[in-house]
Amino acid sequence: MSSEVETFCTAPFKTIPRDSSTSPGMRIFAALEVYHHHTPHSAAMNMAIDEALLEYATIPLIRFYRWQSPALSFGYFGRFTDVARYQCERDLVRRWTGGGIVFHGEDLTYSLAIPTSDTAFAELSISIYENVHRALCDALSETGQRAFVVTGADDPGPGSTPVAVRTGISDAGYSCFANPVRADVMIDGRKIAGAAQRRTRRGLLQQGSIQGIELGNSLTEQFAQALSTNCCEQKVDQQILNRARELAEQKYGTESWLRKR
Repeated sequence: MSSEVETFCTAPFKTIPRDSSTSPGMRIFAALEVYHHHTPHSAAMNMAIDEALLEYATIPLIRFYRWQSPALSFGYFGRFTDVARYQCERDLVRRWTGGGIVFHGEDLTYSLAIPTSDTAFAELSISIYENVHRALCDALSETGQRAFVVTGADDPGPGSTPVAVRTGISDAGYSCFANPVRADVMIDGRKIAGAAQRRTRRGLLQQGSIQGIELGNSLTEQFAQALSTNCCEQKVDQQILNRARELAEQKYGTESWLRKR
């Protein structure tokens, strides 16, 4: 590990023993910052923190978080009319990323930020999407759950039904967990994880949700370690929170953003 990487690892990451016979030899990232955000936030603030983290990211990072109240997020290209009926019962927010409709509350949500300086950024978006989900499958296998990544309509995987070949990166107007797409994660014929992405001049943001399974206390650690053997825990600092509050107030929490389309 280089000294440059060490400067970011201000807190050691708890190591969980892994079975070397099932763990992949190569991880996606050389180093990874891990944020466990235990304080629940509003939907607007959660989206704002994700964007702020991408702005400040210098190495890849993953943030795990929860929701202050039952929420619904829908993709950047989605129509407000498709979700308006839920406004009385859920905290609605339009994501900066693409994808369809996702119900939040009992799920484990994560955001992955990859700065342009990292070699992984050069990969195709669908390759990143699939590789991250393969890492999640590795993590789930450590907890005894047999998960697989959807590869397409002609090869939906064991115990599943055929699914659409489209990706979950930019499609809108559908319920994400009712409609598995290419590179999503399935268990026993059910979609349990999906994600959406956005590329900018600063990097790539992937926002994902894991739901409908026993999450367990160690899944976040297993997932992070499946992405990188060099993980370090971090806390969201005040500078990022201040920027996030600004984004929540001026963008994600506004009616103009919510009803953009």
